[in-house]
Amino acid sequence: MELIEPTLQMWLTFAVVVGAIIAYSNDRIPLELSSITTVALLLFIFHVLPVTDADMGTKIGTKDLLMGFADPALITILSLLVVGQGLLQTGALNGPASILVDFGGRFPKATVVACLIIVMIVSAFLNNTPVVVMFIPILATLADKLGKKTATVMMPLSFVAILGGNMTIIGSSTNLLAIGAFENAGGASLGFFDFTIPGAFLALVGLIYVIFIAPKLLIDREGLAGKLAGSGGKQFLFQLELSPSDDMVGEHAVSGMFPGLKDVTVRMIERGQTRLLPPYDDITLEAGDVILVAATRNVMTELLNASPDLVASAEGSEEDFEAANKRRVIAEAVVAPASRLDSRTLAQSGFRADTGCTVLGVQRRSRMIRASISQLRIEAGDVLLVMGSRANVLALRNNRDVLLMESSASDMQMQAYAKRAQAIFCGVVGTAATGILPITVAALVGATMMLLTRCLNVRQAGRAIDRRVFTIVGASLALGTAMQGTGGASWIAHVVVDVLSGAPIWALLSGFFLMVALLTNVLSNNATAVLFTPIAVSIAAQLNIDAMPFLLAVIFGANCSFATPMSYQTNLLVMAPGHYRFNDFLRVGTPLIFIIWAAFTLFVPWYYNLL
Repeated sequence: MELIEPTLQMWLTFAVVVGAIIAYSNDRIPLELSSITTVALLLFIFHVLPVTDADMGTKIGTKDLLMGFADPALITILSLLVVGQGLLQTGALNGPASILVDFGGRFPKATVVACLIIVMIVSAFLNNTPVVVMFIPILATLADKLGKKTATVMMPLSFVAILGGNMTIIGSSTNLLAIGAFENAGGASLGFFDFTIPGAFLALVGLIYVIFIAPKLLIDREGLAGKLAGSGGKQFLFQLELSPSDDMVGEHAVSGMFPGLKDVTVRMIERGQTRLLPPYDDITLEAGDVILVAATRNVMTELLNASPDLVASAEGSEEDFEAANKRRVIAEAVVAPASRLDSRTLAQSGFRADTGCTVLGVQRRSRMIRASISQLRIEAGDVLLVMGSRANVLALRNNRDVLLMESSASDMQMQAYAKRAQAIFCGVVGTAATGILPITVAALVGATMMLLTRCLNVRQAGRAIDRRVFTIVGASLALGTAMQGTGGASWIAHVVVDVLSGAPIWALLSGFFLMVALLTNVLSNNATAVLFTPIAVSIAAQLNIDAMPFLLAVIFGANCSFATPMSYQTNLLVMAPGHYRFNDFLRVGTPLIFIIWAAFTLFVPWYYNLL
């Protein structure tokens, strides 16, 4: 096999690749800055030192290096992030997640594991990108309801989808590209389940790592984000008023607890002029009861989403909240010293009339409160949980009576639009999975429909588009173009094959797999599959053995896209929901690559009698 002569452009490309990986691994350097710098360096290098072909035409031009920013895969990912945001803003998957929680409430870990196994199996038969899109909001909601960290389920979700793609010829686009290149090189046609057994073995080994080890290596950065958004463990006092149509009317206390009021502490029940205090034995809730409860903001937001009329205005008025089709924001505000609210009830202060915001709850740390919130006299330092339109809530920045905690502001779910979001989501997944529309078209149409049907607004859609994903995809595809255009990838392949030329067949196969697995995290997995399949056929021909094991080394190795977020679409999809950084994939994904390599080395040579 003739070794390609290295060039200056090739060495400079290698230097940029190494520098990019180091920069991505440094948490002090923003990913966006690393990506843009990488692209700028490549543009400068190939402008000053152009790579030309036999006809003296430029092989790597500016357009080639920037093409990644318009890549269909990138458009697909960004569009799917918008679709997922639409599901989140409407609470469209709260119902399915609640069913899963109720079904697996006694075995929460088993429920999450079952979801991961389902994803792995389904990914063997469907494009794994829509499968992951389907389960991101489900697992996120499920993790929240079960008290698990979202970070512990997002990366495992992506990894099991990739592992599931190893089991059939249609498991991923990588498989199809490699098989196509194999047939073009003179190889035999493959059957649907020809490599299911070795693929399933590798998937099972990887699944064990993903379930038992990966979650322990992940860092929960969502916890910090949650605290900044006011969703920690702080408890507010809320006032609930039961109307005759409420489902909780008629509920009987069981061991002092009411089944419809989970995760809350009932402080007092007002029934007419009577105040009922705990413990609650032989108490049945009645229409007209006013219930004073202590609960976290998350719990009460969920209750408010499910029953908008249940949480009573703290002003004690009969005014309705904003109509169900109006977008509402919930935030926290601290009562300022010398505020006009001090020593007054909310009704006396006219807070709602002045600000257009409704006070849902009050937090006071100094002492236990056993009075209805409508009768509570506000004190300086109290924290008010307020709800209103975004404009009215943000206008509190100029209010001298309260200090708005802007980082705590979050949008309320638009439950009225949940069915619309569900229909759009099913349409995207269904048309993409059945091949009626290409996934890029289906995703972009779905994102557009989310906006047109008001499931989310432009601001929310813009917030869903992660600029880290945009820049890192563009930079990684530019690196792949440079590696291929300069011959760098082929040069590395030839060097490794030459070094291992005198080794036993199983060792050569193992080394070839590891090389492909490592390079697929720098190049795109599809480019790796196309590039190395002809090399695999050539090696097998020189050794005079069946090419199938070396083809599997390309397929399984190219699917080891675990160590970088840009190496596979599903990694980029879970990056934002899991609050991951580049180092998270490097720390968790790299061991998985070597575990799969060890499993491949032990199983495939034995399975094909190459020992």
